[in-house]
This record gives sequence, C-alpha cells and structure tokens, in this order.
Amino acid sequence: MSTTPQTDTPEEAADMVENDGAEQDPTATMQADLDRFRDLALRSQADFDNYKKRAAREKEEAIKFANASLLERLIAIVDNFELGLSAARAEGEGSPIYSGMSMVLKQLSDFLADNGLQPIDAEGQKFDPNLHEAIAHEPSADVPEGTVVRQTRRGYRLKERLLRPSSVVVSSGAGK
Repeated sequence: MSTTPQTDTPEEAADMVENDGAEQDPTATMQADLDRFRDLALRSQADFDNYKKRAAREKEEAIKFANASLLERLIAIVDNFELGLSAARAEGEGSPIYSGMSMVLKQLSDFLADNGLQPIDAEGQKFDPNLHEAIAHEPSADVPEGTVVRQTRRGYRLKERLLRPSSVVVSSGAGK
C-alpha cells in the first residue's frame, strides 16, 4: 500500500514537494510533471484546433472574394458602356445600335450578378456613409435633408462586402 497522498493539480503537488523540504518524493515529482505536461498537451491541441479553423475560414474567404479585382475592373467598363448607351439613346430607342448595346449591357450585368456583384441603388435613399460617398450637397424643397437627390456613379457590393461606394448628391433641405 502506498503512503503517497493523491494530488489534484500540479500546484498541489509542487506545494507538497516544497513542504517536505529535504525529503522529495519522486512519485509526487513525477505526478506533478505528468500533470503539467498533460495540461501543456491539451493547450497545444486546442491551439492547433483553433489554427485549423482559422486557416479554413481564411481559405474560404479568399476563394469567396478571389475575383474581386477582376469584377472591380469590369465595373469601370460597365460605367463607360452605360454612358455609350445613353448617347445611343439620343438617336432613338428603336435604333439597332441602341438595341444591340442594350442586349450586351444586359448580358454583362447578368454575368456580374451571377458572380455575386450587386448594384447599390442610392437615389431617394437616406444617406449612408457606409454605402455612399457624398460629392455635393444641394438644396431641395422636395427631398428631405440627408436624403440622396441623385446618384452620379453607381456603387457595388460583392456578396456582403462593399466593392465601390455610390457617388451621390445629398439634399441639404429646403433652400433658405
């Protein structure tokens, strides 16, 4: 039968070893070391599990937004295409050039939407600095203060992330 008392934690074992002073029980010392290394192993395993989860999240995020720079460059092309479409509209909406450009713009817009790009419609909305970039203030008797009067450049989101804010003119309320 063993006369060595059981310890619950490494600290208790260390206290017992210190209390014995000259007499150090090798079993208590080994138990304290075992408990310390068991705790270290559990902490290391938890750290490694957290690392694996974080790496998986970062990989998923990288895949999700991998084409962001390509889509951002395509937005500039869409902007110019819409300007061209506005000019073609001057010739008449029945013209073959206008019809063709409209179809190409729709295909391009559908492609961007399929890839997670969503336009932000700002006109008539309350100004939100997280989505809009105010380029001017304009007095308006019809539109309440802090509301977007007109959008000069459309903004876009890629999934839930803002890719480009809308450039807007914001109402400063009724002119005085």
